[in-house]
Formats: sequence, C-alpha cells, structure tokens
Amino acid sequence: MQVVIIGTGPAGLTAAIYAARAALNPVIYAGSQHGGQLTTTTEVENYPGFADAIMGPELMQAMTGQAERLGVEIIYDEISKVDFSSSSPLQLWAGEKQITAKAVIIATGATARTLGLPQEKELMGRGLSTCATCDGFFYKGKRVLVVGGGDSAMEEALYLSKLCSEVILIHRRAQFRASPIMLERAQKNDKIIFKTPYQVDTTHADQNGLQAVSIVNCETGASEKIATEGLFMAIGHTPNSSQFAPYINTDEHGYIRIHDGTKTNVQGVFAAGDIADPVFRQAVTAAGMGCQAAIQAQRYLES
Repeated sequence: MQVVIIGTGPAGLTAAIYAARAALNPVIYAGSQHGGQLTTTTEVENYPGFADAIMGPELMQAMTGQAERLGVEIIYDEISKVDFSSSSPLQLWAGEKQITAKAVIIATGATARTLGLPQEKELMGRGLSTCATCDGFFYKGKRVLVVGGGDSAMEEALYLSKLCSEVILIHRRAQFRASPIMLERAQKNDKIIFKTPYQVDTTHADQNGLQAVSIVNCETGASEKIATEGLFMAIGHTPNSSQFAPYINTDEHGYIRIHDGTKTNVQGVFAAGDIADPVFRQAVTAAGMGCQAAIQAQRYLES
C-alpha cells in the first residue's frame, strides 16, 4: 500500500480525502470508534460550512461518504501493532494480518477521561460534556459545573464564565494542579465558585437530560444536591498512542511529537489531530492537520 491512515475522525478522513485526490490510493483502518469523539457529541455549531448546527455523527457520516466517493477504502479493523524500525516498508498489523505501507498517517486521537458515573454514556451530550468550547454555547445563561483541578479545568471554567450565569468548579482536594496564574484568574472571576474538597457522586436526569448533580464532601461525607443542566468533566485526555511505542517519540503525556508540520521522528510517518495536539483539540484544527499530513505524505512519496 502507498498510504495507510489510522483513525477515522476529522483528521483521518480529511487526510484520506486529500490523499485520494492525489491518487495515492489511501486505505483507512477505522479502529474501535469510527468517526472519533464527534460521534459522542450532539449538535456541532463551530464547524465551518454549516449555517445550522449539524449533529456530530451526521458530520462524520458526511465526511465518510465524501472519502468513499473518492475511492478511499475503509477497513473496520484496529491496528494493534507496528514495526517502524525500517521505513522501507513500514509494517503494521491488524490482529494477525500484516500490512506494509510506504507512508503512514497516525490520526488515532485522544480519549477524554470521564468520571465513570452511572448513566454517563446515556447523558453524554445531554448534560454531560468533556469540551466547553464544543458545547458551552448550549448552556448560555445557565448554571454549570466543572470538575477538575488542572489548567484544563481552569480554562474550561473561565471560558464558560463568559457564557453562563454561574460556574461551580468542583475538585476533590483543596490543592490544585493548575499553574498559579491560571488558578488566580479563575479565583478572581466573580462567576466562578469553588467547591473543595468535593467529588461528584450522582447525576439526576429526566427525559430532557441532566437536571441536577449530587456532590459529596471528601472529608466529612456531607452530601449536597445542585440543580444544573450541564456538567463538564475537565480531568484530562489519554492519547491513543500506546501501540506506536517504542518507535514514535511522544511527550510525557503520550502525545506524539511532531515537527516541520506533521512529521514524526520516523521517516514516512506523520501524525494529525488530537493524537498530536494537546492544546486545541477541535474538529476544524484536526481536519487542517489531516490536510497537512496528506500533502506531506504525497511530497515524501514523490521524493
């Protein structure tokens, strides 16, 4: 194969579309979550080109259809192992099946960490969220909760404070992992209320979605019920990069290190989307990186 793309989120599918138009005959291995994190969201209002909101799964279905129309082959298997010790050819395995490729684009994304609450899966997109930038607009003028103690939680709370009437930030310890400057910004914001040391215990929902959350004091065991329609979990992401070790360089959190666009440390291997982006984590930035990866793969193969 000329180009193998791993992952079918916005990065992987955009890379496939560009690679197909460059006559590279790309093959995508979809993995366990075809469409990536957008398949777990409801309305998407911040992806360019749609005057009205589009459902996340619908957007990914449209991207998939576009890729297939251009001749992209999508294989619904997961790449479980690779051997990038030699770049000619690159070797991959889907189960017991061995695959070789001249170029590989890694677009496996990152998985948002969640609290493991009862009904969590059913309420995702109906009151529960892992992305304030994606979903905050739907809670304009309302009270919301943010769970977390790092910079991501402070950023989410500060962003939501511009939209919501009140933001309650819940953390299980009195100390925070956030940088002093981010913590100070959140503490100085009149709309953000800190609740420590508390953790979320139970969600309360009806047919319309989340209606309230019960929290418990980690020291006294006292319980409190807070009326809210939005709970944002800002406790980090886990990049889906373990199968590429030890060949691909990652940072201390497991995000793939890239340079000069989307190049990795291995010749012929590129990375795009959330797997290489711990900062923005947006569909539109992932798609842009997928475009870059495909163009760089084309230039690599031509050279």
